[in-house]
Amino acid sequence: MFMKSVGLIVEYNPLHNGHAYHLQASKKASGADVAICVMSGYFLQRGEPASFSRRTRTEMALAAGADLVVELPYAYSTQHAHWFARGAVSILDDLFADEFYFGSEAGSIQNFHELDAFMQNHHSPLQKNVRDHLASGVSFPAAQAKAFHDVDPPEHLPDLSKPNNILGYHYVKAARQLGATINANTIPRIHAQYHDEVLPEGQSIASATAIRKILSKHADVSLIRPYVPPMVYEKMEQFYEKGQPMHTWNDYYQFLQLLLSTRSSDALAQIYEAEEGLENRFIKTALKQPTFQNFMNTAKTKRYTWTRLQRLAVHMLTGTTKTDIDKVFGSEARPRDIRILGFNEPGRKYLNAVKNRTPLSLYNRPPKRKNTQQTLDERAARAYFAILSGTKRVEKWQDEYAQPPVYLEKED
Repeated sequence: MFMKSVGLIVEYNPLHNGHAYHLQASKKASGADVAICVMSGYFLQRGEPASFSRRTRTEMALAAGADLVVELPYAYSTQHAHWFARGAVSILDDLFADEFYFGSEAGSIQNFHELDAFMQNHHSPLQKNVRDHLASGVSFPAAQAKAFHDVDPPEHLPDLSKPNNILGYHYVKAARQLGATINANTIPRIHAQYHDEVLPEGQSIASATAIRKILSKHADVSLIRPYVPPMVYEKMEQFYEKGQPMHTWNDYYQFLQLLLSTRSSDALAQIYEAEEGLENRFIKTALKQPTFQNFMNTAKTKRYTWTRLQRLAVHMLTGTTKTDIDKVFGSEARPRDIRILGFNEPGRKYLNAVKNRTPLSLYNRPPKRKNTQQTLDERAARAYFAILSGTKRVEKWQDEYAQPPVYLEKED
Protein backbone atom coordinates (compact mmCIF):
# COMPACT_ATOMS: atom_id res chain seq x y z
CA MET A 1 0.00 0.00 0.00
CA PHE A 2 1.44 3.40 -0.97
CA MET A 3 1.75 5.77 1.98
CA LYS A 4 2.89 9.34 1.56
CA SER A 5 5.26 10.44 4.31
CA VAL A 6 6.59 13.71 5.67
CA GLY A 7 9.68 14.07 7.84
CA LEU A 8 10.48 16.35 10.76
CA ILE A 9 13.79 16.86 12.56
CA VAL A 10 13.09 17.45 16.25
CA GLU A 11 14.38 17.59 19.80
CA TYR A 12 11.11 18.31 21.66
CA ASN A 13 12.90 19.70 24.69
CA PRO A 14 10.08 19.68 25.73
CA LEU A 15 7.31 19.44 23.15
CA HIS A 16 5.12 22.55 23.28
CA ASN A 17 2.22 24.07 21.37
CA GLY A 18 4.53 25.52 18.71
CA HIS A 19 5.92 22.05 18.02
CA ALA A 20 2.42 20.58 17.88
CA TYR A 21 1.43 23.28 15.37
CA HIS A 22 4.50 22.54 13.23
CA LEU A 23 3.75 18.81 13.27
CA GLN A 24 0.10 19.15 12.31
CA ALA A 25 0.74 21.91 9.77
CA SER A 26 3.43 19.78 8.10
CA LYS A 27 1.09 16.81 7.78
CA LYS A 28 -1.66 19.02 6.38
CA ALA A 29 0.56 20.92 3.92
CA SER A 30 2.17 17.74 2.60
CA GLY A 31 -1.00 15.65 2.54
CA ALA A 32 1.02 12.89 4.23
CA ASP A 33 -0.40 9.70 5.66
CA VAL A 34 2.57 9.31 7.99
CA ALA A 35 4.76 11.77 9.88
CA ILE A 36 8.30 10.55 10.64
CA CYS A 37 10.23 12.31 13.40
CA VAL A 38 14.00 12.01 13.61
CA MET A 39 14.58 12.92 17.26
CA SER A 40 17.76 13.56 19.21
CA GLY A 41 18.37 11.18 22.09
CA TYR A 42 19.75 12.07 25.51
CA PHE A 43 22.01 14.99 24.62
CA LEU A 44 21.14 17.76 22.19
CA GLN A 45 22.60 19.95 19.49
CA ARG A 46 23.36 22.88 21.82
CA GLY A 47 25.31 20.61 24.17
CA GLU A 48 22.56 20.15 26.76
CA PRO A 49 21.00 17.11 28.43
CA ALA A 50 17.45 16.55 27.24
CA SER A 51 15.01 17.91 29.83
CA PHE A 52 13.10 14.63 29.83
CA SER A 53 14.14 11.14 28.81
CA ARG A 54 14.15 9.92 25.25
CA ARG A 55 11.24 7.56 25.91
CA THR A 56 9.13 10.28 27.51
CA ARG A 57 9.69 12.63 24.58
CA THR A 58 8.83 9.79 22.18
CA GLU A 59 5.51 9.33 23.98
CA MET A 60 4.89 13.07 23.69
CA ALA A 61 5.67 13.03 19.97
CA LEU A 62 3.29 10.16 19.23
CA ALA A 63 0.52 11.72 21.29
CA ALA A 64 0.96 14.99 19.38
CA GLY A 65 0.50 13.29 16.00
CA ALA A 66 3.79 11.70 14.98
CA ASP A 67 3.44 8.20 13.51
CA LEU A 68 7.03 6.99 13.62
CA VAL A 69 9.92 8.21 15.79
CA VAL A 70 13.54 7.17 15.20
CA GLU A 71 16.70 8.34 16.93
CA LEU A 72 19.30 10.71 15.57
CA PRO A 73 22.49 9.05 16.88
CA TYR A 74 24.60 10.84 19.49
CA ALA A 75 27.48 11.36 17.04
CA TYR A 76 25.17 13.58 14.95
CA SER A 77 22.79 15.02 17.56
CA THR A 78 25.56 16.77 19.51
CA GLN A 79 27.19 18.39 16.47
CA HIS A 80 27.29 21.83 14.94
CA ALA A 81 24.64 22.57 12.33
CA HIS A 82 26.37 21.02 9.29
CA TRP A 83 26.71 17.50 10.70
CA PHE A 84 23.45 17.65 12.67
CA ALA A 85 21.57 18.49 9.46
CA ARG A 86 23.45 15.97 7.33
CA GLY A 87 22.72 13.10 9.72
CA ALA A 88 19.03 13.90 10.13
CA VAL A 89 18.28 14.58 6.46
CA SER A 90 20.06 11.41 5.36
CA ILE A 91 17.95 9.30 7.73
CA LEU A 92 14.71 10.78 6.40
CA ASP A 93 15.90 10.26 2.84
CA ASP A 94 16.83 6.64 3.53
CA LEU A 95 13.38 6.09 5.08
CA PHE A 96 11.87 7.31 1.78
CA ALA A 97 10.13 10.35 3.24
CA ASP A 98 8.68 12.34 0.34
CA GLU A 99 9.54 15.70 1.89
CA PHE A 100 10.54 17.26 5.17
CA TYR A 101 9.41 20.46 6.83
CA PHE A 102 11.38 22.67 9.17
CA GLY A 103 10.35 25.76 11.06
CA SER A 104 12.12 28.99 10.15
CA GLU A 105 12.02 32.71 10.71
CA ALA A 106 12.18 33.23 6.92
CA GLY A 107 9.24 31.01 5.99
CA SER A 108 9.96 30.62 2.24
CA ILE A 109 11.70 27.52 0.88
CA GLN A 110 12.56 29.28 -2.39
CA ASN A 111 14.58 31.82 -0.43
CA PHE A 112 16.54 29.00 1.20
CA HIS A 113 17.35 27.46 -2.18
CA GLU A 114 18.48 30.86 -3.41
CA LEU A 115 20.59 31.24 -0.26
CA ASP A 116 22.23 27.87 -0.91
CA ALA A 117 23.05 28.91 -4.49
CA PHE A 118 24.37 32.27 -3.29
CA MET A 119 26.65 30.57 -0.77
CA GLN A 120 28.01 28.26 -3.46
CA ASN A 121 28.66 31.12 -5.86
CA HIS A 122 30.47 33.14 -3.18
CA HIS A 123 32.32 30.23 -1.58
CA SER A 124 35.88 31.57 -1.91
CA PRO A 125 35.28 35.13 -0.61
CA LEU A 126 33.08 33.75 2.18
CA GLN A 127 35.82 31.37 3.33
CA LYS A 128 38.42 34.14 3.25
CA ASN A 129 36.15 36.47 5.21
CA VAL A 130 35.47 33.77 7.80
CA ARG A 131 39.22 33.23 8.31
CA ASP A 132 39.79 36.97 8.62
CA HIS A 133 37.06 37.36 11.23
CA LEU A 134 38.25 34.30 13.18
CA ALA A 135 41.72 35.85 13.29
CA SER A 136 40.18 38.88 15.01
CA GLY A 137 39.11 36.61 17.89
CA VAL A 138 35.35 36.24 17.35
CA SER A 139 33.48 32.94 17.52
CA PHE A 140 32.89 30.78 14.46
CA PRO A 141 29.14 31.56 14.24
CA ALA A 142 29.88 35.28 14.56
CA ALA A 143 32.61 35.01 11.91
CA GLN A 144 30.18 33.26 9.56
CA ALA A 145 27.49 35.90 10.09
CA LYS A 146 29.96 38.75 9.52
CA ALA A 147 31.42 37.03 6.44
CA PHE A 148 27.93 36.58 5.01
CA HIS A 149 27.09 40.27 5.36
CA ASP A 150 30.48 41.26 3.93
CA VAL A 151 29.53 39.81 0.53
CA ASP A 152 26.37 41.96 0.43
CA PRO A 153 23.62 39.31 0.08
CA PRO A 154 20.23 40.27 -1.36
CA GLU A 155 17.85 41.46 1.35
CA HIS A 156 15.27 38.74 0.71
CA LEU A 157 17.68 35.91 1.64
CA PRO A 158 17.16 34.34 5.10
CA ASP A 159 18.96 36.12 7.92
CA LEU A 160 21.76 33.81 9.09
CA SER A 161 21.87 35.38 12.53
CA LYS A 162 18.58 33.57 13.31
CA PRO A 163 19.08 30.03 14.71
CA ASN A 164 16.29 28.31 12.80
CA ASN A 165 17.34 29.97 9.55
CA ILE A 166 20.87 28.65 10.11
CA LEU A 167 19.58 25.12 10.55
CA GLY A 168 17.22 25.53 7.60
CA TYR A 169 20.11 26.54 5.35
CA HIS A 170 22.10 23.51 6.46
CA TYR A 171 19.09 21.21 5.87
CA VAL A 172 18.75 22.43 2.28
CA LYS A 173 22.51 22.24 1.75
CA ALA A 174 22.64 18.70 3.19
CA ALA A 175 19.86 17.50 0.88
CA ARG A 176 21.76 18.87 -2.13
CA GLN A 177 25.14 17.46 -1.07
CA LEU A 178 23.66 14.03 -0.32
CA GLY A 179 21.92 13.89 -3.68
CA ALA A 180 18.75 13.22 -1.70
CA THR A 181 15.43 12.57 -3.37
CA ILE A 182 13.55 14.06 -0.42
CA ASN A 183 12.22 17.59 -0.93
CA ALA A 184 12.74 20.35 1.63
CA ASN A 185 10.02 22.73 2.74
CA THR A 186 9.48 25.20 5.54
CA ILE A 187 6.75 26.54 7.78
CA PRO A 188 7.12 30.00 9.39
CA ARG A 189 7.64 30.06 13.14
CA ILE A 190 4.76 31.81 14.84
CA HIS A 191 4.79 34.05 17.92
CA ALA A 192 7.70 33.03 20.20
CA GLN A 193 11.26 33.21 18.94
CA TYR A 194 13.87 30.55 19.59
CA HIS A 195 15.71 32.30 22.44
CA ASP A 196 12.74 34.05 24.10
CA GLU A 197 13.10 33.51 27.86
CA VAL A 198 9.77 34.91 29.05
CA LEU A 199 6.37 33.22 28.83
CA PRO A 200 4.15 35.52 26.72
CA GLU A 201 0.84 36.67 28.16
CA GLY A 202 -2.32 36.19 26.15
CA GLN A 203 -0.73 33.64 23.81
CA SER A 204 -0.56 29.85 23.76
CA ILE A 205 2.88 29.50 22.18
CA ALA A 206 6.12 30.01 24.10
CA SER A 207 9.68 29.00 23.31
CA ALA A 208 11.15 25.81 24.73
CA THR A 209 13.83 28.04 26.30
CA ALA A 210 11.20 29.98 28.29
CA ILE A 211 9.41 26.80 29.36
CA ARG A 212 12.65 25.17 30.56
CA LYS A 213 13.61 28.32 32.45
CA ILE A 214 10.29 28.36 34.29
CA LEU A 215 10.45 24.64 35.10
CA SER A 216 13.99 24.94 36.44
CA LYS A 217 13.12 27.83 38.78
CA HIS A 218 9.58 27.08 39.94
CA ALA A 219 8.02 24.07 41.60
CA ASP A 220 4.61 25.11 40.23
CA VAL A 221 4.38 23.22 36.94
CA SER A 222 0.93 24.76 36.31
CA LEU A 223 2.69 27.92 35.07
CA ILE A 224 3.44 26.25 31.75
CA ARG A 225 0.02 24.66 31.28
CA PRO A 226 -1.23 27.17 28.66
CA TYR A 227 1.84 26.58 26.47
CA VAL A 228 1.95 22.80 26.08
CA PRO A 229 -0.53 20.19 24.78
CA PRO A 230 -2.66 18.55 27.51
CA MET A 231 -0.89 15.19 27.33
CA VAL A 232 2.51 16.89 27.77
CA TYR A 233 1.24 18.78 30.79
CA GLU A 234 -0.12 15.57 32.33
CA LYS A 235 3.23 13.87 31.80
CA MET A 236 5.11 16.75 33.43
CA GLU A 237 2.71 16.81 36.35
CA GLN A 238 3.36 13.12 36.95
CA PHE A 239 7.11 13.70 36.92
CA TYR A 240 6.98 16.54 39.41
CA GLU A 241 4.57 14.68 41.71
CA LYS A 242 7.12 11.84 41.84
CA GLY A 243 9.94 14.27 42.58
CA GLN A 244 11.50 13.78 39.15
CA PRO A 245 12.05 17.26 37.73
CA MET A 246 13.71 17.82 34.39
CA HIS A 247 17.40 17.17 33.82
CA THR A 248 19.68 20.22 33.68
CA TRP A 249 23.42 20.77 33.41
CA ASN A 250 23.48 21.54 37.15
CA ASP A 251 22.75 17.86 37.79
CA TYR A 252 25.85 16.79 35.86
CA TYR A 253 28.38 19.39 36.94
CA GLN A 254 29.76 17.31 39.80
CA PHE A 255 30.65 14.55 37.32
CA LEU A 256 32.29 17.02 34.97
CA GLN A 257 34.27 18.49 37.86
CA LEU A 258 35.44 15.02 38.88
CA LEU A 259 36.65 14.24 35.37
CA LEU A 260 38.44 17.56 35.05
CA SER A 261 40.13 17.20 38.43
CA THR A 262 41.32 13.60 37.97
CA ARG A 263 42.20 13.22 34.28
CA SER A 264 45.42 14.44 32.75
CA SER A 265 45.33 17.27 30.25
CA ASP A 266 46.89 14.93 27.67
CA ALA A 267 43.98 12.49 28.08
CA LEU A 268 41.39 15.27 27.91
CA ALA A 269 43.04 16.69 24.79
CA GLN A 270 41.91 13.53 22.96
CA ILE A 271 38.23 14.38 23.58
CA TYR A 272 36.29 15.50 20.53
CA GLU A 273 36.16 19.31 20.19
CA ALA A 274 39.03 19.82 22.67
CA GLU A 275 41.07 22.27 20.58
CA GLU A 276 43.62 25.02 21.19
CA GLY A 277 44.15 24.09 24.83
CA LEU A 278 40.48 24.29 25.83
CA GLU A 279 40.97 21.24 28.08
CA ASN A 280 43.44 23.23 30.20
CA ARG A 281 41.01 26.13 30.47
CA PHE A 282 38.31 23.69 31.56
CA ILE A 283 40.57 22.09 34.20
CA LYS A 284 41.60 25.45 35.66
CA THR A 285 38.02 26.73 35.74
CA ALA A 286 36.45 23.58 37.24
CA LEU A 287 38.85 23.69 40.19
CA LYS A 288 37.58 27.15 41.15
CA GLN A 289 33.89 27.33 40.24
CA PRO A 290 31.16 25.70 42.39
CA THR A 291 28.29 25.73 39.86
CA PHE A 292 27.93 24.99 36.17
CA GLN A 293 26.68 28.52 35.51
CA ASN A 294 29.79 29.98 37.13
CA PHE A 295 31.96 27.48 35.27
CA MET A 296 30.51 28.45 31.90
CA ASN A 297 30.59 32.20 32.58
CA THR A 298 34.28 31.92 33.45
CA ALA A 299 35.26 29.52 30.65
CA LYS A 300 33.44 31.40 27.89
CA THR A 301 35.45 33.69 25.61
CA LYS A 302 34.67 35.78 22.54
CA ARG A 303 36.14 33.01 20.40
CA TYR A 304 34.12 30.13 21.82
CA THR A 305 30.35 30.26 22.15
CA TRP A 306 28.40 28.89 25.07
CA THR A 307 27.04 26.15 22.81
CA ARG A 308 30.49 25.15 21.59
CA LEU A 309 31.78 24.80 25.15
CA GLN A 310 28.71 22.88 26.28
CA ARG A 311 29.23 20.36 23.48
CA LEU A 312 32.82 19.84 24.61
CA ALA A 313 31.56 19.31 28.17
CA VAL A 314 29.06 16.69 26.92
CA HIS A 315 31.79 14.84 25.03
CA MET A 316 33.88 14.82 28.19
CA LEU A 317 30.98 13.31 30.15
CA THR A 318 30.54 10.56 27.57
CA GLY A 319 34.24 10.04 26.89
CA THR A 320 33.79 10.72 23.18
CA THR A 321 37.18 11.04 21.50
CA LYS A 322 38.25 12.49 18.18
CA THR A 323 39.05 8.94 17.06
CA ASP A 324 35.49 7.83 17.92
CA ILE A 325 33.95 10.51 15.70
CA ASP A 326 36.40 9.80 12.89
CA LYS A 327 35.33 6.13 12.99
CA VAL A 328 31.63 7.00 12.92
CA PHE A 329 31.89 9.42 10.03
CA GLY A 330 34.41 7.42 8.01
CA SER A 331 34.36 8.23 4.31
CA GLU A 332 30.57 8.42 3.92
CA ALA A 333 29.50 10.44 6.97
CA ARG A 334 25.97 9.07 6.76
CA PRO A 335 24.33 7.16 9.64
CA ARG A 336 23.38 3.57 8.85
CA ASP A 337 22.31 1.96 12.16
CA ILE A 338 19.14 3.60 13.45
CA ARG A 339 17.12 2.82 16.55
CA ILE A 340 13.32 2.79 16.32
CA LEU A 341 11.94 4.68 19.32
CA GLY A 342 8.19 4.44 18.79
CA PHE A 343 5.27 4.20 16.41
CA ASN A 344 1.51 3.90 16.13
CA GLU A 345 -0.38 1.64 13.74
CA PRO A 346 0.20 3.76 10.59
CA GLY A 347 3.85 4.00 11.59
CA ARG A 348 4.09 0.24 12.00
CA LYS A 349 2.59 -0.31 8.55
CA TYR A 350 5.01 2.18 7.05
CA LEU A 351 7.96 0.42 8.69
CA ASN A 352 6.84 -2.91 7.28
CA ALA A 353 6.59 -1.35 3.82
CA VAL A 354 10.13 0.12 3.83
CA LYS A 355 12.22 -2.16 6.06
CA ASN A 356 13.32 -4.45 3.23
CA ARG A 357 14.15 -1.57 0.88
CA THR A 358 15.94 0.93 3.10
CA PRO A 359 19.76 0.93 3.28
CA LEU A 360 19.39 1.61 7.02
CA SER A 361 19.83 -1.11 9.61
CA LEU A 362 16.78 -0.52 11.83
CA TYR A 363 16.77 -2.02 15.32
CA ASN A 364 14.50 -2.01 18.38
CA ARG A 365 17.07 -2.76 21.09
CA PRO A 366 20.86 -2.35 21.09
CA PRO A 367 22.76 -5.41 19.82
CA LYS A 368 25.28 -7.18 22.05
CA ARG A 369 28.07 -6.43 19.60
CA LYS A 370 28.03 -2.70 18.91
CA ASN A 371 29.82 -0.58 16.38
CA THR A 372 31.33 2.77 17.41
CA GLN A 373 28.15 4.73 16.74
CA GLN A 374 26.07 2.41 18.92
CA THR A 375 28.73 2.41 21.64
CA LEU A 376 28.54 6.21 21.79
CA ASP A 377 24.75 6.00 22.08
CA GLU A 378 25.17 3.55 24.97
CA ARG A 379 27.63 5.84 26.75
CA ALA A 380 25.24 8.75 26.31
CA ALA A 381 22.46 6.76 28.00
CA ARG A 382 24.71 5.80 30.91
CA ALA A 383 25.89 9.37 31.38
CA TYR A 384 22.34 10.72 31.17
CA PHE A 385 21.00 8.47 33.96
CA ALA A 386 24.13 8.73 36.15
CA ILE A 387 22.45 11.47 38.23
CA LEU A 388 19.75 9.06 39.51
CA SER A 389 20.00 7.12 42.76
CA GLY A 390 21.59 3.65 42.60
CA THR A 391 18.53 1.46 42.05
CA LYS A 392 16.82 3.86 39.63
CA ARG A 393 20.07 4.33 37.73
CA VAL A 394 20.56 0.60 37.22
CA GLU A 395 16.91 0.17 36.22
CA LYS A 396 17.24 2.84 33.55
CA TRP A 397 20.47 1.33 32.23
CA GLN A 398 18.77 -2.07 31.97
CA ASP A 399 15.73 -0.51 30.30
CA GLU A 400 18.03 0.41 27.40
CA TYR A 401 18.16 -3.28 26.52
CA ALA A 402 14.81 -4.54 27.79
CA GLN A 403 12.21 -2.01 26.67
CA PRO A 404 10.69 -2.28 23.19
CA PRO A 405 9.77 0.83 21.19
CA VAL A 406 6.81 2.86 22.43
CA TYR A 407 3.60 1.71 20.74
CA LEU A 408 0.64 4.09 20.81
CA GLU A 409 -2.64 2.30 20.25
CA LYS A 410 -5.44 4.20 18.59
CA GLU A 411 -8.09 5.21 21.10
CA ASP A 412 -11.66 4.14 20.41
